[in-house]
Amino acid sequence: MCGIAGIAGLKGLDVPEALVKRMTDAIAHRGPDAEGVWNGVDVVLGHRRLSIIDLSAAGNQPFHSADGRYHIVYNGEIYNYRELRTSLEAEGLLFHTATDTEVLLAAFAHEGIACLRKLHGMFAFALWDAQQEELFIVRDRMGIKPVYLHEEEGRLLFSSELRALLATDLVPRTIDRDALVDYLRYATVHAPATLVKDVRMLMPGHYLHWRSGRSTIRRWWHLVADARSEAAELPMITVKREVRDRLARAVEKRLVSDVPFGAFLSGGIDSSAVVGLMAEASNSAVHTFSVIFDEEKFSEERYAKLVAKKFNTEHTAIRLRPDDMLRMLPHALEAMDHPSVDGPNTYVVSKMTKEAGITMALSGLGGDELFAGYDVFARTLGLLKKNWITVLPTSLRAAAGAAYKGARRTAAANKAAELMKARSFAIEDTYPLSRLTFTNSELRTFTRLLQLPSNAVQHIISTLLHEEEGSSLPLLSQVSIAELGTYLQNVLLRDTDQMSMAHALEVRVPFLDHELVEFVLGVADAHKFPHTPKQLLVDSLGDLLPREVVDRPKMGFTLPWEHWMKNELKSFCEARLARLGQRPEFDAKGVQTVWQRFLGGDKRITWSRVWYLVVLADWMERNGLEG
Repeated sequence: MCGIAGIAGLKGLDVPEALVKRMTDAIAHRGPDAEGVWNGVDVVLGHRRLSIIDLSAAGNQPFHSADGRYHIVYNGEIYNYRELRTSLEAEGLLFHTATDTEVLLAAFAHEGIACLRKLHGMFAFALWDAQQEELFIVRDRMGIKPVYLHEEEGRLLFSSELRALLATDLVPRTIDRDALVDYLRYATVHAPATLVKDVRMLMPGHYLHWRSGRSTIRRWWHLVADARSEAAELPMITVKREVRDRLARAVEKRLVSDVPFGAFLSGGIDSSAVVGLMAEASNSAVHTFSVIFDEEKFSEERYAKLVAKKFNTEHTAIRLRPDDMLRMLPHALEAMDHPSVDGPNTYVVSKMTKEAGITMALSGLGGDELFAGYDVFARTLGLLKKNWITVLPTSLRAAAGAAYKGARRTAAANKAAELMKARSFAIEDTYPLSRLTFTNSELRTFTRLLQLPSNAVQHIISTLLHEEEGSSLPLLSQVSIAELGTYLQNVLLRDTDQMSMAHALEVRVPFLDHELVEFVLGVADAHKFPHTPKQLLVDSLGDLLPREVVDRPKMGFTLPWEHWMKNELKSFCEARLARLGQRPEFDAKGVQTVWQRFLGGDKRITWSRVWYLVVLADWMERNGLEG
């Protein structure tokens, strides 16, 4: 795993290689093992290396083809690179290293952009063709590895992290107001937008082609179009066998490594499944890591120990006390490349895993989104059965929602009131409410952003479901597509990348293997969710998992944030909220009202609804962003 950066279109730049060096310095944490900058005709490529495969200097980047035509900087892992290499050698190609980088470069040189469909892995890379003087920037199917872009007057800047673009001083430090509203609605910004105006992300499954100051972006893989619709017709016994086989292969592929590796183990179904399949595929004991707490209601220690014992892992339980978290919090905030509510949690887990001597770890991320593990899946099914409600006059439904909101006075009641005003109970109208932080009417009480843009989540879902006939997929798969295309991509994967790479730790995610994703999205609802969440996954694994893990209540990784914010972090929060209120986009009195309602125990203002404002204020100030 690594960090990439570069500039194409060098006209007007005195020392472009120095600028790219500043970019790679800004992301040095992503690759402490080696660095490199290469200057070509109208392009400079930069790289920071974290050595995972072929630890020798032969794998340092930028990497160049033997004939000098192609040059690449690459972040990620190609899990099937050995098979690809064998295939290319059969056609007469020679290799000089044991790296997947050389295989990727050779595959592109041999087949061009068509080679992407053969790649199994997570990756983001930039490849310069010196003969044609053109640049290709590519992002993997699921968006596991990021690419940030800034274009202006024919010049293109790119990097693995937003901070590297800002380090050049070629990118104005200006807030994108539409993206700010998106953040205030969802505690994240949905790609391709970012909080920085004129900086965007390359979308998953897309590539950018740049030549002579002009760029075009094209899609090479589609979450909906590539779903295996024929899976809906398969009998249950076949579906279970396919799920088990595909997940087992996904895990096995991700064990390719020349450095010590392990797995995150919470004791939940997803992480336990990954650990169990790792144990089956590995010839040696698997290293597992879990974070535990003194407070029993937060700790999953019992379940993690049970799974570790069953699979005879070398288990490390990392005890996290409040003082530890509070001590690391400033460093976690500094590590944020884009503001995040849950980022500090991932930061701590990654830090402790790296300090235990692990450079690569497998995670159960993606299991809930793919196998209907969240409440939103069952809730969506239930709402569609009540779609008759939407034939009632909007005014009547709005009045009923307002009455319910007034009676319950909770954040959930606020969402229910918004739901009653929806034009329909279709996914594109109901799902955007599922992860909403503040409604439009609530935003207007503490911001000065009176003209609010359209809802980004609704736009993403509508596009995904209707652009490639996604609405013909099973209903639960449509919810999975909404989850994968919004929350997973723009919160979970972003947090995992920025916080693990802050410690030069590579995280691999078997549940997001594209062959598994494509198949499960085609599976019929009756197989996926007959009565309980993730039933298909559990049934497919047979007796792999202990019943105690299967039947346990879902907990999630939580910390006592509400207590901290009212005590140890109170002055920290107050200072940042005060400065947030002074910004032109916010109303100082309104921001303070939100804070006081939280302190007073108003159930409509949960800790996360305040904390994400604190994090936003800290991030904007730290990065010098102005309105």
